[in-house]
Amino acid sequence: MLHIHTIPAFTDNYFWLIQPDVSLPDAYIVDPGAAQPVYDYLKRHQLKLNGILLTHHHHDHIDGAMELHKSFNVPIYGPDSPRIPQVTQPLYEGDQLELGTLDAKIITLPGHTLDHIAYFIETSDMPPLLFSGDTLFAAGCGRLFDGTAPLLYKALQRIASLPEDTLIFGGHEYTLVNIKFALTIEPDNEELKARQLAETQKREQGIATLPTKLTLELRTNPFLRCHLNSVRASVERLSNKTLTTDGDVFASLRLLKDHF
Repeated sequence: MLHIHTIPAFTDNYFWLIQPDVSLPDAYIVDPGAAQPVYDYLKRHQLKLNGILLTHHHHDHIDGAMELHKSFNVPIYGPDSPRIPQVTQPLYEGDQLELGTLDAKIITLPGHTLDHIAYFIETSDMPPLLFSGDTLFAAGCGRLFDGTAPLLYKALQRIASLPEDTLIFGGHEYTLVNIKFALTIEPDNEELKARQLAETQKREQGIATLPTKLTLELRTNPFLRCHLNSVRASVERLSNKTLTTDGDVFASLRLLKDHF
């Protein structure tokens, strides 16, 4: 049976450790921004690193990769990007990556960065899994760096089209501040209010708010709800603009969050 281990790091990062079969020690680390937390976790749980998966080039997602690669002599998978020379096996849209008994489908998601990819895994004993890096968070989405609002909007629409029971493993614990912002857009969203209480209780107990379910994001994440008249009206009011398309709503919403 598959198991996903959570490795908290830095202030708010999560490194995800994929163990395809709990009866075997083999594991794969996603976005190791530092090596030491991974070493410590592998030793504590008697696991063996078989590969490294990267989603994009930001340092808090890749800086531990080369050290782990040298220590364990394992491949580094990731985007074909000059900004990630550590990658030993570049991946492209539609590629299938074998992770022990699992197959991960590669989805390109430019927007947060131009070189961003995600890993989508379907399995018989769990709902589908998406390792989304910094594209989609619980109740939020990534900032725009070298990508553009239209690209990120398209990327989020791709995620929204996945099976609704998909579990989203984002790279950061940003949930509470994301919900606080979301409530300025949808103050009457009762499910969002209930989510704020539930997620606050988790954090007070030191429990991660990730993974999140896509179905929950579709109901409470404003960046996936730009097609709704209520969201458009709020964004128009707060940005003091008339917005023509759902993409325009998204772009203005992202700017509002940048300055929140």
